[in-house]
Amino acid sequence: MLIGCGTAEGIPMHRRSLFAASAAALARPALAQSGAARALKFVPNSDLTVLDPVFTAGFVTRLHALMVYDTLYGQDEHFQARPQMVEGHRIEDDGKLWRLKLRDGLRFHDGEPVLAKDVVASLRRWGRIDPFGQALMAATDELSAGSDTEIRFRLKAPFPLLPDALGKSTAFLPVIMPERHANTPNNRQVTEMVGSGPFRYLANERVDGVRSVYEKFAGYVPRPEGTASFMAGPKIAHVGRVEWVTIPDDATAAAALRQGEVDWWERPQTDYLATLRRSRDINVEVIDRTGFMTIIRFNQLHPPFDNPAIRRALLGVINQTDLMASVSGGDPALADDKLGVFCPESPMANDAGLAVLTGPRDLGRARQELAAAGYRGEPVAFLTPTNNQAMNGLAEIAADSLRRAGMVVNLIPLDFGAWLQRRNNREPPERGGWSATASFLPGTDMWDPAGHLAIRGNGNQAWSGWPTAPRLEELRKAWFAASDEASRKAICRQIQEQVWQDVPYIPGGRWWQPTAYRKNLTGVLRGAPLFYNVRMG
Repeated sequence: MLIGCGTAEGIPMHRRSLFAASAAALARPALAQSGAARALKFVPNSDLTVLDPVFTAGFVTRLHALMVYDTLYGQDEHFQARPQMVEGHRIEDDGKLWRLKLRDGLRFHDGEPVLAKDVVASLRRWGRIDPFGQALMAATDELSAGSDTEIRFRLKAPFPLLPDALGKSTAFLPVIMPERHANTPNNRQVTEMVGSGPFRYLANERVDGVRSVYEKFAGYVPRPEGTASFMAGPKIAHVGRVEWVTIPDDATAAAALRQGEVDWWERPQTDYLATLRRSRDINVEVIDRTGFMTIIRFNQLHPPFDNPAIRRALLGVINQTDLMASVSGGDPALADDKLGVFCPESPMANDAGLAVLTGPRDLGRARQELAAAGYRGEPVAFLTPTNNQAMNGLAEIAADSLRRAGMVVNLIPLDFGAWLQRRNNREPPERGGWSATASFLPGTDMWDPAGHLAIRGNGNQAWSGWPTAPRLEELRKAWFAASDEASRKAICRQIQEQVWQDVPYIPGGRWWQPTAYRKNLTGVLRGAPLFYNVRMG
């Protein structure tokens, strides 16, 4: 709840004044540009600290990449892959040869033409880290440049999902960068931003923890046909300059949006939604219909969660309804508490074995199952990033549920950066590691087995938590090899049943996160905060 300090709508005056001072300072570089139009000011969910979208799965880096880079195909708002940088493709040799033709006019931000050799190097780098890319590369005998404008995939066997892989919107985007950058090892970041997207990144105007700046790339040639739809269609930059302004304090961000000092707040917290909705100058809406899907994740390298029976016992403990109430503000229209492994809008979603999560919660039975599994009071180091309201709320409820089931739980508060670092630590908890945590991913990231990081069971190569689950890996491989959607759906039912056995994580429900922007912005696309197609009135 907002607490008033003698101001309208409960926005504290001293916070508004603080932002006004900082906004004035931030505006000075823009004022030096003679005749420049006013910048669109956007408040992202977190500061942009990593620029390379193949180096991190971070959502803020993904949004940055969608401005600066482009992809061969682009997912539309119905999650269909459409040609984007490619003019089109030809399929030969019974599906085992794909010839992709780049469209005319593609140029990088340094003025150089986009060539097939740049594409080949970019896809090879991406294919070493991305799960979908790894599957495509495993099916590829040869990836080569047939000419400056032709990319060839010679496959071992047909891979009909090739456009879906090259146009994916999920973590580790298959962006195209110059060959010299794409040759950067995967364990090193690309830090010089030379893309071919509709906006250029202005590194000289970056202020750490405060601001990132973009300007329209005059040399960008939008796709000539179709309608702009998420990552597909013509990407036309109507706004000449976009500034991402980091405002850690939510009340300050809300005040800045109401006063017109910023134009768009990516993720307003639930406490501020009612106030923002009352403003006749602000739109509050959900633009990503897949929402955010919650993950209760276990570290399977160390006790107690190296024991699958202990993990299975907790399936009857986690209460999706309680978890979702913490992030939706109790608004049932913003939460979904009967969630399985896959995003509900996906054709791969199913109800196989879902009763383990939707049935009555039974703490007494869970205690018995924990004892039978061999749990003997080993402490659980449960990490929570306290400066992320949603994640902290999820962690507190999940940790309390484990305690009520009889586990010894130590909730460890960290800031988000420290949480991220510690989550990647494979050491035991007593040496800086962890036992459990709560997180979430966009529903698109859990659409199907191709990009679903949380169901990977490939041990040390898996997402943090590092589960080893050979049967899950076998089923995932079979899904890629399936010849039709009906077969893929059947395999996804088996995958969900296997998740209840291996428990690489526990689904905690889904909620929809509204975004808020001033009504002078028009053309806002569905799917994610994107800045092409947007106009400022």
